Amino acid sequence: MPWIPRGLREGVVTSRYPRRRDGYGPVFRAAVRVIDAADATTRIEDSVAACPTGAITIHDGRPRIDQGSCILCGRCTELRPDVFRFDPGFETAELRREALVVPEITESDEVLRLASAELGRRVRALRKSVHIRHIDVGSDGSDEWEVAALTNPVYDVQRLGVFFTASPRHADLLLATGVGTVGMLDALRQTYEAMPEPKVVIAAGVEAISGGLLGRGYASHGGIATTVPVDVFVPGSPPSPFSLLYGILLAIGRLSTADRAPGGRSPRSQGKDLGTARSDLYSEGFGMEGRI
Repeated sequence: MPWIPRGLREGVVTSRYPRRRDGYGPVFRAAVRVIDAADATTRIEDSVAACPTGAITIHDGRPRIDQGSCILCGRCTELRPDVFRFDPGFETAELRREALVVPEITESDEVLRLASAELGRRVRALRKSVHIRHIDVGSDGSDEWEVAALTNPVYDVQRLGVFFTASPRHADLLLATGVGTVGMLDALRQTYEAMPEPKVVIAAGVEAISGGLLGRGYASHGGIATTVPVDVFVPGSPPSPFSLLYGILLAIGRLSTADRAPGGRSPRSQGKDLGTARSDLYSEGFGMEGRI
């Protein structure tokens, strides 16, 4: 049994996230952002034209990137590295679709607070044990690899009291991947309606958010938000397992957008120690976390 000496040699490989930072977070290319948008007003037409999903737009003379449409191809960062760069960190999920547009569309903290509070009221009963029903509504398969990785020994989502289920009647959270093909919309709707209240919906990946490369057409509705109400948007093409894990914890109220690790996308997190910001979460218990 070669796994015994290997286990003794390598020790515990399971991540301690979200209790502790994971090493690759600060350097992981999870999103593209605009550098000094106020000054980046000239000669970006090539970048706009090169974007395969139309994620880059110019508003009031300034470039914006819709991270809900960005497939992270990096063309804009190669053409104009002085304007666009990859953003470190994987905690990119948002509670509002508008928040994925950077620089952010003007939105008061009160709007975000109300959205977070409303979701928190709905999911208060789900903090201890959560069951996820994953549904593929037209993906290229990459998102499913990342979702499947959540159950391996490195990420081990079950240590947090989060489990996957085959039955929507046992599910608390609907995790949808894919563009929302016409042939799968009824299945998506029926799955959502079969879930008991309270229930939460996560659009995982740019395909589920906006349709990705396929976009909206005769075979695709350009995401799932036109079919079911979405509570959390997790960008990425595909989103990494840690991005998905953050989105799940955000959806069920165990983390908030104010708890992002330093170096991540949210300016609210700068200067905040991750362990200090989240210590209160563990007073409630996190499934098997304490035994790993």
